[in-house]
Amino acid sequence: MFVTFHSDAGSSVTMFGDAAIKLLKMMGHSGTVPSAVLADDVPAALARLQQALAAAEPVGKASRDKQSEDADAPPPINLGQRAFPLIQLLTAAAQKHCDVMWEKGERMV
Repeated sequence: MFVTFHSDAGSSVTMFGDAAIKLLKMMGHSGTVPSAVLADDVPAALARLQQALAAAEPVGKASRDKQSEDADAPPPINLGQRAFPLIQLLTAAAQKHCDVMWEKGERMV
């Protein structure tokens, strides 16, 4: 499953469903898809997300050890990196006082 975030404040953001639901829960939302955060609540949701990401542990030692065994493998993408486009969208929505909605998205080709 994919989740696509929309707002009148910026471009849509599509991400894998498991990452999107984790980020929604970090924002203080239930993780329900589809749903929305109203414009008045966007700044608080953004702050909760940023605080939760800052408190999250970096890639674990086991992941780093496995990666060092396979030098050709790309580095893992952590949740903070996956959250970056959503943080940009939430920041723009907070500045422009816009709602942020999300729904099941389509796979991009």
